Amino acid sequence: MVLAGIELAQLIDSMNPLKALSGRINYSFQQPELLKQALTHRSLGYNNNERLEFLGDSVLGFVVSAMLYEKFPSAAEGDLSRTRARLVRGESLAEIARELEFGAALLLGAGEMKSGGYRRDSILADALEAVIGAIYLDGGFEVCEKWLQQLFSKKVDELPPLDELKDPKTRLQEWLQGRKLALPSYEVTKVAGKGHLQQFTVRCQIESLELELSAQGTSRRKAEQSVADSALQKIMELNR
Repeated sequence: MVLAGIELAQLIDSMNPLKALSGRINYSFQQPELLKQALTHRSLGYNNNERLEFLGDSVLGFVVSAMLYEKFPSAAEGDLSRTRARLVRGESLAEIARELEFGAALLLGAGEMKSGGYRRDSILADALEAVIGAIYLDGGFEVCEKWLQQLFSKKVDELPPLDELKDPKTRLQEWLQGRKLALPSYEVTKVAGKGHLQQFTVRCQIESLELELSAQGTSRRKAEQSVADSALQKIMELNR
């Protein structure tokens, strides 16, 4: 089968991971080398995406802050900060990067490629921030802002009420403070495993309610949030 010139060009572009990604993110770079740098992990050497990631993180934080400021005109600073953190945290950015198939275009060293780095949350999130920095340098702030607004508009629109976005530790603390009860204490009682496979066991004590619960997590923070959530559920059961 003989392909027409335009069809052949489209086929060649689809076989180029960088051009294919450019199509998926709906942005055409005037300086394609910026996109290549944004997708280059430090495992490949000096000219990697770390500086672009630094820049993109700042632009992303500002644009998302402005979007939330407009959507929630009466929200307190703390609520806005927590909501922004939820939207721009590593897990959320990695999810977006997966939706856009960033993994297929990442440029990784042999070791990272073999260990599955193209699937790792931290690498995907960093690459997305670097691409944001690249778009800012390539097209300017207004272009980058509009691109980010399109990327995050659905996620911002689908946000539940701000009270529901508070993490379990914050909600537990506010519940106790509202009733003038002493705050809970958290204590790590066990750490098992090595490196990134560690499991933390945390005990939460609420003396005023005579409650003591434990929970596990892959980090101290996650274990504390988990046990706080369990404490909230127990309190709700006792107050029915």
